[in-house]
Amino acid sequence: MRHVYVISLFLVLLPTSLLGASESVADKDSGLRREAPISLKEAVREITDGDTLVLDSGAIVRLVGIQAPKLPLGRPGFKPWPLAEEAHKALQEITRGRAVQMRFGGARQDRHRRTLAHLYRQPDGLWIQGEMLRLGMARVYTFSDNRALVTEMLALEGEARAARRGIWELPYYSVRSPAELNRLIDSFQIVQGKVLKFAKISDYIFLNFGADYKTDFTAVIERRDWARFKAAGIDPHSYEGRIIRVRGWLDNWNGPMLRVSHPEQIEVLE
Repeated sequence: MRHVYVISLFLVLLPTSLLGASESVADKDSGLRREAPISLKEAVREITDGDTLVLDSGAIVRLVGIQAPKLPLGRPGFKPWPLAEEAHKALQEITRGRAVQMRFGGARQDRHRRTLAHLYRQPDGLWIQGEMLRLGMARVYTFSDNRALVTEMLALEGEARAARRGIWELPYYSVRSPAELNRLIDSFQIVQGKVLKFAKISDYIFLNFGADYKTDFTAVIERRDWARFKAAGIDPHSYEGRIIRVRGWLDNWNGPMLRVSHPEQIEVLE
């Protein structure tokens, strides 16, 4: 028997001035925009996985800012991540039979034409991303064009990790040390360690976590992304000698490497 869900849609194409929308101070502070609703409701066809909903119209809503464990979803040879089905069921439980309000804090559509939104259950206002993080059914996963509410999301992720809820009870999702990354190339990881040396060479900033930059883990910030750090009042040189936690997809460039495009990928721990 197919469950029916309802989502309250928000008009995203018209300028705010035409919609007559208003923002609260809290919305401005968080970077979220609340659009004026139109009198249209649409049933949700299915919950695809722990961070994606599909509407009856075929529109796909991606819960921006988080990454739940992945299901194969028809991809040949793809092995489900641990607790992927549990995350799927958790999102079903949170949204079943409830209206959801969409708010936006950055790009509203990704390259797959999915709508990118923060969702709030109605009428109780439960923040869906926050609840998935609190339950330990997702990790914080941001992009340079979508960075709203990162501080709040990181706090909820940290609370769940400290309590060893959900994914945080499993070694698969552990915060990694720089020494154990060679076997984890092409995966999303959270890495914690001390930045031993800062280097700025040509169009790159290198945060080196080991003595040998040719083999040890390095976080890299490209010139095109430097302006975001400047706008945030952060000099990447200040990371030298500090213990940080950095997250993203691991690549191989003179050893394990992680590209950092925005400062929210880095948490300073001391």
